Amino acid sequence: MADELIAVEVAYAESDRQVLIRVSLVANATVEQAIKASGILREFSEIDLSQLKVGIFGQICNLDKNLSAEDRVEIYRPLKQNPMEARRRRLQK
Repeated sequence: MADELIAVEVAYAESDRQVLIRVSLVANATVEQAIKASGILREFSEIDLSQLKVGIFGQICNLDKNLSAEDRVEIYRPLKQNPMEARRRRLQK
């Protein structure tokens, strides 16, 4: 019997560019397997999975989390500035 395939998306965004890549994986594939299968690590050499957080639909998770069909894996960049501090600065101007 062939393994069931699920479709998931891998998302990553820079300040000027967003990428959403759809991949098909075997059922119970992990977040890390989806990221590697998407090829996004070759396209964005600055992605270091040991340093960046990842999540599914905005919920942070570990790389070994199993995926379900139609999940969206997101790779999060660190913020350049604290949003609360940025808002305070805008209000002071």
